[in-house]
Amino acid sequence: MESVNLFTIVSIAFLGSFGHCIGMCGGIVLAYSAIKINPQNSKISQSISHLLYSFGRVFTYSILGAIFGALGGVVTFSNTANGILLLIAGVAMLLAGLSLMGKIKFLTLVEYSFASSSFYKEIFKRVLNSKSKSSFFILGMLNGLLPCGFVYFFAITAASTASPLYGALVMMLFGISTIPAMFTVGFVASLAGATNFRNMMMSLSSFAIILYGAYTIYNGYDYLTREQKSLTECHTN
Repeated sequence: MESVNLFTIVSIAFLGSFGHCIGMCGGIVLAYSAIKINPQNSKISQSISHLLYSFGRVFTYSILGAIFGALGGVVTFSNTANGILLLIAGVAMLLAGLSLMGKIKFLTLVEYSFASSSFYKEIFKRVLNSKSKSSFFILGMLNGLLPCGFVYFFAITAASTASPLYGALVMMLFGISTIPAMFTVGFVASLAGATNFRNMMMSLSSFAIILYGAYTIYNGYDYLTREQKSLTECHTN
């Protein structure tokens, strides 16, 4: 977990939520706000609905984080293995940052649209048309499964922790940090169309991702150096 700076994770997620997340998921928020929420309901009732939706996303992200953290832990059994994992993760982060900037098409090449399946579409449609409070949470869970370049970056970060617990923590913090943006869109529809603002926030978060990727590569190199130094000392003794 020492390779993961939680403050950096929160900062990237918060900035990116006002850039990438609003662009990707703002339409869903606007759709369920129009279909599922009665404008005559109190602000408290509407707020609860929006929060349940966001908590559903956070729940899915946390589960995914635990899975990717566990996968990272499987291949991490020494400083060498950990260093190689961090190097791979760091390179993937750099590619993700450049892709989110629009410089390359790395993320679009690895995306698989689970949402295109008829099974997912049918469930999504039923939940979207339901008026129950629990349906907002379920809708958020389904939203968390949508292919998204920003989610991929945090999944890579979760894998680099090599721990189901810390992987879940990384993805949970990511989800929580996106709540302010998604919550605001639910009440201020014009924010979804504020292209210049979203582009600026996306550029800042993409730049931060690239820097974090470089830092992760450095950590991977440091692990490999330490392993090499340890082996040299053993041979010397």
